Amino acid sequence: MNARPAAWAQPFRVPANSDAAWAASLLAVDGHGLGGAVLRGRPDGARDAWLDDLRSMQSDRAPWRRVPTHVDDDRLLGGLDVAASLRAGRAVVASGLLAEADGGLVILPMAEQLARRTTALICSAMDRGEVLLERDGIAQRLPSRFAVVALDESIDEDEALCDDLADRLAFVVYPGAEASAETLPAVRDPQALRAARDRLWDVVVDAAASETLCGVASSLGIDSLRGPLLAQRAARAAAALAGRRQVEQEDLALAARLVLLPRARHWPGDTESAPPPPSEQEPEEPQTKHSAEVPEDVVLAAAQAALPGNVLARLQAEARSRAERVSRGRFGADTHSHLRGRPIGARPGALRGGRRLQLCATLKAAAPWQPLRARQERMAPGEPSGSERPRLRIRPEDFRVARFKARRPTLTVFVVDASGSAAAERLAEAKGAVELLLAECYVRRDQVALVAFRGVGAELLLSPTRALARARRELAGLPGGGGTPLATGLETARTLAAEQQRRGLRPLLVVMTDGRANIDQQGAPGHVQAQEDALAAARRLRAGGWSALVVDTSRRPRPRAAELAEAMGAQYLPLPHARAPALSTAVQSAAAVR
Repeated sequence: MNARPAAWAQPFRVPANSDAAWAASLLAVDGHGLGGAVLRGRPDGARDAWLDDLRSMQSDRAPWRRVPTHVDDDRLLGGLDVAASLRAGRAVVASGLLAEADGGLVILPMAEQLARRTTALICSAMDRGEVLLERDGIAQRLPSRFAVVALDESIDEDEALCDDLADRLAFVVYPGAEASAETLPAVRDPQALRAARDRLWDVVVDAAASETLCGVASSLGIDSLRGPLLAQRAARAAAALAGRRQVEQEDLALAARLVLLPRARHWPGDTESAPPPPSEQEPEEPQTKHSAEVPEDVVLAAAQAALPGNVLARLQAEARSRAERVSRGRFGADTHSHLRGRPIGARPGALRGGRRLQLCATLKAAAPWQPLRARQERMAPGEPSGSERPRLRIRPEDFRVARFKARRPTLTVFVVDASGSAAAERLAEAKGAVELLLAECYVRRDQVALVAFRGVGAELLLSPTRALARARRELAGLPGGGGTPLATGLETARTLAAEQQRRGLRPLLVVMTDGRANIDQQGAPGHVQAQEDALAAARRLRAGGWSALVVDTSRRPRPRAAELAEAMGAQYLPLPHARAPALSTAVQSAAAVR
């Protein structure tokens, strides 16, 4: 008789609506091993209550440190204490926030706004378990084993937590859906937590349990090895909380639900939850409750079954958004400068060209050398003695100049086909889309320019400007008709983009055309030569390395517009039936990909 074994007789479930509480409890047991948690949502009472709950479950000696969004390297990693070094006559090291958080937690408010360098330094310390301090004449390794709670307050796709940091954090927490005390009888008890910490390293995770978690991760499309590794740590911590020495099926289901489901890139189809029938030739072995007997589809089904009704849909939507997300910026690329922008530290340099001296950084560079320089001065003949000697000995190699990061403004060049064929097709709709894009450029403080081509030539209707009203006037008065000198229009745009790039702008070209050229670069009619000239001009644009878009404004996609986009190395957007708002949205999305 092919009966289901007793271990699968009843679906094993973790109490619903307890994800946030379980995440806090597991972090209290193995915070550094689990990496931490992403805490999603705007600041409110539920978020503060979860943090208070997490803190109450930590050891009394566990430190908490908040890392400001724009923290500098000295405060984050540590460095030379200038005042103490000058008093002591030797290098005195001041610990940074990461070293101070050893054995505790690091809180990252507005984590989606963290600079990439800061995120990279935090990730490096998490991987090493220590801070490697090699600066200001110092070479030290400071222990730094901590868990991270990243407060993700992002509200749109432009504000997203760095994937490198999110991949190192086991849990994604949504405060506000707490379980009642009856459903979690032991996970908040201080004695149970201490016992679980002591028991943690005695918990056994057999090979079959590890294979099960890897199989679940594979079925969910998780390509990072950290997913199943963190899930294994979570299962071990759950077993320790339950007082077990062996990871069992409940622990695997909880780990899959808390760690793997939020990382899912796709969702498996329906699978049979029952195990295959036992072979008639092989005798049945006694059934136990060990995880080795639980196949991955059963663990996945149990994890999904324990989720509240709306959570699975939310996780699926976030997984799709994560898979489609691209790196984008609102205000253009960043450039380094010595004169203006947001301060990002100091570097050795000479005081010339208007560069600013960083006094504190200069003193830090000079402080370790003061005893040596004092001895050199005492030994040097003809040097002043006694009270005439300077108290500080600063040399040119100690000078540190300020560094800044300035936003590099973007110039969006609209190249609009105003020929007769375009006017007959969708010139009015293209004008509406450009006007919407002009408003978006105004919000981002981008400059815009407008090039139109028709008849036998091209014209720069609007030089680079931020004046939205003027751009609208020029656009509204743009007539349509005549031939299609596509090559001339592209050459005009290329000349403008090269000139503005030399002035420090980052050009983005948006070409709106159906791709059908009939006027060559010399102004003579002829489809064949005009098309060849247009493709040659497109290849010259590609050599400039600029981001570009080709929007096919014909009513049906044209192969010539696609060929033009390929020659330019541009994004191709065929929009057969889109209205102006949809066209605007599609152009912005494609521009962000570049």
